[in-house]
Amino acid sequence: MCGSLFPVDVICQHCTDGSVYPIKIRVTDEDGETQVYMIREYRDISGQGSYSMPDGVHVSNDNLVYECKITNFGQNRLIRLYYEPHTRVWSMTVQM
Repeated sequence: MCGSLFPVDVICQHCTDGSVYPIKIRVTDEDGETQVYMIREYRDISGQGSYSMPDGVHVSNDNLVYECKITNFGQNRLIRLYYEPHTRVWSMTVQM
């Protein structure tokens, strides 16, 4: 099972063709400190219908969904970013 869903700040590139992709994220760690991570790689898995992701998050065609790689203390980590357009909120899960 993967980590739980929690809110995150996402800095994105908005392209002239209408596409959006994540550049970096900002999260608050357990000590209350803000940490910034650059997105090393990403894969857009949006627009594939309504279903539940392997980490239990339910998505639909309205959601933006990205699988991303970040580096945290020298370790590559896989995360999933979710954008809900109706609430305008980004959320993230960390894959273990």
